[in-house]
Amino acid sequence: WSDISYVPGSAVRVMTGAMIPDGYDAVVKQEDTDYGVSAASDEVNIYVSVPPYMNYCHIGEEIEKGSVVLKAGTRIGRTESGLLATLGMSEVRVRRPARVAIISTGSELCDTGRTLEKGRIYNSIRYILGCAIRQDRLDISLEETCPDDEDTIRSSIKKALEISDIVLTTGGVSVGQKDLIPGILDSLGADKKFARVNIQPGTPTIGSILDGKVILSLSGNPYAAMANFDIYFWPVIAKLMGSESYLPKKAEAVLNDSFDKVRPMRRLVRAYEEGGRVYLPASAHMSSVFGNTAECNCYIDIPGGTSVSPGDTVKIRKMRIVY
Repeated sequence: WSDISYVPGSAVRVMTGAMIPDGYDAVVKQEDTDYGVSAASDEVNIYVSVPPYMNYCHIGEEIEKGSVVLKAGTRIGRTESGLLATLGMSEVRVRRPARVAIISTGSELCDTGRTLEKGRIYNSIRYILGCAIRQDRLDISLEETCPDDEDTIRSSIKKALEISDIVLTTGGVSVGQKDLIPGILDSLGADKKFARVNIQPGTPTIGSILDGKVILSLSGNPYAAMANFDIYFWPVIAKLMGSESYLPKKAEAVLNDSFDKVRPMRRLVRAYEEGGRVYLPASAHMSSVFGNTAECNCYIDIPGGTSVSPGDTVKIRKMRIVY
């Protein structure tokens, strides 16, 4: 546009998104003129009145000089990628995905694809946790299934600590003869931050620190493992990744159905929330039952010693579901 000089009372044709020559301060849409209709190619009739800077984009109008474009801890998605590209940035410094190890313990566990022998169960928890981790674009550094053998489990935990940022174990955390995790953690010198929590399901859950890494030891019951994973895992990841976007979302909703069971401990009840109301599609709430969780998208967080009734406003924790 350097060869175009402003002439009072004149107009120039510009394409959408093009630079506007110096001196011209507004844009009229071609649809509001007779351009291309009038026989005279050097004249145009304009049918609307436009104020200065109509349809005019100023340099810096979207992002002012010196402003913060993306805060530290922002996850890079399509909007953020587009914004960075708008600024001409081809690279930005990011944190690498956290590396997570999953160690399933229990001689009764059977891998999928194999014939299920009497007295054994398929290792569903590995897939519950693994899918949640991968969906959030985190890395799984190790997945192992260990029998109820102290040396095998201890060796697996040691290996996991060398290549992972956080270690998850499932099963073996209670007080049975084959619940070996508490003793193994002690033998490794782990600093137990908590053991046995005031929550159902998953009361035996253990949280430890060893070699500067978090070890989260979950129940061997599928629903209990998932519920406590959602409580403890995501805050650790939010810290490791420096992003609050990983933190569980909490809200309140009006209870639609009856749930009159009273427990001395705080309880996480699987439920479905929509439009500010929360429903109980599941009829069975034992920690060993998992299939009905597919109909749910949140937990009702019920304090110990209390009951809830239809119409009550209850606290909910939304399940982190990413597709």
